[in-house]
Amino acid sequence: QGQLVESGGGLVQAGGSLRLSCAASGSIFSVYTMGWYRQAPGKQREWVAAITTISTTNYADSVKGRFTISRDNAKSTVTLQMNSLEPEDTAVYYCNAVFGKHNYWGQGTQVTVSS
Repeated sequence: QGQLVESGGGLVQAGGSLRLSCAASGSIFSVYTMGWYRQAPGKQREWVAAITTISTTNYADSVKGRFTISRDNAKSTVTLQMNSLEPEDTAVYYCNAVFGKHNYWGQGTQVTVSS
């Protein structure tokens, strides 16, 4: 069974940057498609970015050009570099791992962007 642990959240001013990390354990990390989701107060969880096993990346339109997802299979980690942050990016960010019927979530990390 897999386990995901996020880190790197915090408080930042608009225009600033944060780097989120997700450490995976318990499974063969390299076979999983990894992703980041976020959930703002009073809103549904939404997809942010994903990276496949061959490092193909995709982004939600709202973050395209500002966020970058990457993975290190040797370290079993996935990161989300977030630049030019906006108050609308404020949310709890969750790491996700998917492989077939296996779907794992981290506990989430809070990102707050002040205006």
